[in-house]
Amino acid sequence: MRLKHHPSMQNIISRLRQHHAPPRDRLLRPVHRFIHAEAAGGIVLLLAAVLALVLANSPLNHAFERVWETHLFIGIPGFLIDKSLHFWINDALMAVFFFVVGLEIKRSLFLGELASLRQATLPIFAALGGMIVPATMYLLLNTEGEAARGWGIPMSTDIAFSLGVLALLGTRAPLSLKVFLTAFAIVDDIGAIIVIAIFFTETINWTNLGVGLALLALLIALNRLGVRNVLVYFLVSIVIWVSFFGSGIHTTVSGVLIAMTIPLRVRINPEQFVAQGRALMDIFAREGNDGARRGALALTTSTQRAAIKELEIASKEVESPLQRLEHFLHPWVAFFIMPIFALSNAGVPLSAGFVGALGSPVALGIIIGLSIGKPLGVVLFAWIAVKSGIASLPRRIGWVHITGAALLGGIGFTMSIFITGLAFTEPDLVVQAKTGILIASLLTGGAGYLLLRRA
Repeated sequence: MRLKHHPSMQNIISRLRQHHAPPRDRLLRPVHRFIHAEAAGGIVLLLAAVLALVLANSPLNHAFERVWETHLFIGIPGFLIDKSLHFWINDALMAVFFFVVGLEIKRSLFLGELASLRQATLPIFAALGGMIVPATMYLLLNTEGEAARGWGIPMSTDIAFSLGVLALLGTRAPLSLKVFLTAFAIVDDIGAIIVIAIFFTETINWTNLGVGLALLALLIALNRLGVRNVLVYFLVSIVIWVSFFGSGIHTTVSGVLIAMTIPLRVRINPEQFVAQGRALMDIFAREGNDGARRGALALTTSTQRAAIKELEIASKEVESPLQRLEHFLHPWVAFFIMPIFALSNAGVPLSAGFVGALGSPVALGIIIGLSIGKPLGVVLFAWIAVKSGIASLPRRIGWVHITGAALLGGIGFTMSIFITGLAFTEPDLVVQAKTGILIASLLTGGAGYLLLRRA
């Protein structure tokens, strides 16, 4: 748990801010509290999805669709990418989303829920079951044609929605349950990324791919050489994204690969930071009487400014670039990228054809896959792992908790809609898939919440 999120530290920081904060900050404090609430991202995502449904079934429907077809060109003279707004959301903004997913995966593999084999076994088995069983159920109903390409849709878990629902339960949900759900959702994301990279790449431009891979190797070398300037990684990453765009491999895969090159090591450890910070604060305090003062106004001395600068440097060196990027980008992903993705992709016309779409093999395959296959696969494979002795249930967790988390794993939403856009080109199949995703997500989210509430 980060210190700034520890309850006692939050109280201290809150009192200090209340004492010194100007009126504007005091008015915005409820907004800040909402943004940092665990369920907030899921709530905003839900509101965006509801708004998309409302607009898609209103007189503004055609205007709403035309907005996403507006063309936007980005680049430099001689090299411009002229694409629709929908493309920039699904291929550029979602590459940032997958970059943050990649950061979470790397952190979990080295320092988090997947860092040890014993700790990772249960969520890995659960995720495998949660991918294999629903994909199989879908294929049993959709055996041929373009519809069969949608087998990856019911494999996915929307980590923001599922953790958001879990957060609504408060203390009813043990911390170990959140760790389990996070871990198996991250493994689920790894599976989705592999599916996108292998099964939704039709032709490959090997020259462009070679450039992208060479630049990834450059980022790895920069990491090994100790380069920690985020701007350097950002500039090279833009060229990598363009290379993957020209290669035929979906650009979101580049986001995950780039994340794996971001440095995770710190320059100084916490003990060194505390000692250095105390020394610098002592210097700042000793020089405090020499600064110019007039009432509530004060000027720092050159020595104090040097101490502040050194403290800023130490603050960056005690935190890895990966952690800084993850903390910086997470609010942008949760409150901008994912909601705007939902707004542009979740609109389903609830017309007379809705019932027909709901009864189609594609929609039924997704509903059965997410609401039955996903929980069944997670629980079954987790049970096999525990009974075989290669894994054990976390503390304070029983099988009813595992079942509840498995149901929440059936909330596919963001990842499922994203794979729908890759799998289908036929508009009717897209509508059928989105209909199935929305219904299944509502069913599993509600069932998981009620089960865990009573657990």
